[in-house]
Amino acid sequence: MTNTAFPEPRFVESNGIRMAVYEAGPADGLPVLFSHGFPELAYSWRHQLAALGRAGYCAIAPDQRGYGLTDRPEKLEAYDIAHLTGDLVGLLDAFGIERAVFCGHDWGGAVVWAAAQLHPSRVAGVIGVNTPFLPRAPMPPIALMRAAMGPEHYIVHFQTPGDADVRLARDVRRVFDRIMRKGIKLADLDLSRGIQNLATAVESTEPPLGQPLLDEQALAVFVRAFERTGFTGGINWYRNIDRNWQLTEHAPQRVDAPSLMVCSEDDFALPPSLADGMESFVPRLEKQLIRDCGHWTQQEKPDELNSLILDWLRRTF
Repeated sequence: MTNTAFPEPRFVESNGIRMAVYEAGPADGLPVLFSHGFPELAYSWRHQLAALGRAGYCAIAPDQRGYGLTDRPEKLEAYDIAHLTGDLVGLLDAFGIERAVFCGHDWGGAVVWAAAQLHPSRVAGVIGVNTPFLPRAPMPPIALMRAAMGPEHYIVHFQTPGDADVRLARDVRRVFDRIMRKGIKLADLDLSRGIQNLATAVESTEPPLGQPLLDEQALAVFVRAFERTGFTGGINWYRNIDRNWQLTEHAPQRVDAPSLMVCSEDDFALPPSLADGMESFVPRLEKQLIRDCGHWTQQEKPDELNSLILDWLRRTF
């Protein structure tokens, strides 16, 4: 297992906010910028920072807008895709970096693919972990999700102001105990209605599936952070999905940068099938699959993911 010692944060001004950033490796190494998802932190990339730093890369992971020690603006519109991609570009500016490889998981994956569309001159390459590039929907996505999955689908439910925010914050430790789990087989789940209301799942008295993912030390990091911040910042990313759809109307539906797509066999939120056909939009694409792995790939199978990332970086740059 990789060394999980985590660096102290450095604080930088980026795109109008103060961001907490964690670094490993030499400053003159090839920059690799990591973008986390929900409900996570830069700490989710602890294994990757250590491995890439040791390999001579300049590995950088921020707590993103709304999370951890980074600022949490009040306005809902401050969490749209223009701001989220702008934060990462501004972070490169703060470090004096012209171009970097962008690596993202979950929501962070959507951000790095969008960065390649909106800021292609700053993106040397893209690594999608579980999150594929998805072309723009034919209509506002929330309406599509509501029609297909119903009002209790978790993304649709997140559109209700205040509800999930309050319910998840009541017992933060329980949130991570019940959501961040491993050993759940995709084939054993009925996902015909998608993933349902996360607040209801956390409140349920039914025993959760699988086994806990986090040891006590890692769990404590997440619990402390979200007890302090709550979940609204991260949920606000979801509340901008339709706004993002509007903002990207004229964005190219193509990523020309060399790209690696790493799928996880048993990811119930982002199954490998979502990456089918990506080659039509990302022509310089390589795909890899990690077996017996669920949604939280960089924490569940860090050695396997690190090996794939390092091998691709060495062959590509």
